[in-house]
Amino acid sequence: MTKVSKDPRSETIRRHHIHPKTLGRNIKVASQKANLNKRVTSHIFRHSYATYLLQVGIDLRSIQELLGHKSVETTMIYTHVVSEMNKTKLVSPLDF
Repeated sequence: MTKVSKDPRSETIRRHHIHPKTLGRNIKVASQKANLNKRVTSHIFRHSYATYLLQVGIDLRSIQELLGHKSVETTMIYTHVVSEMNKTKLVSPLDF
């Protein structure tokens, strides 16, 4: 259903106020159509994004602000995931 409305100030025509369950339902349908056998949610996208930002070197405080965490300790949970992923990339110089 594509209900659009006109913004009275800017006169832009667009969609407003998507129901909170709509995004989750659309993600579920898309993952089923893609034959994914893993659980996919918007929260998993959030975790994946934060982990990616850490991997490419974005500082923890910036990620904390992006995610809206009140405490940096909450954001630090992602550092554990990244450090575990990086352990597999460690190679001794003697192994060459």
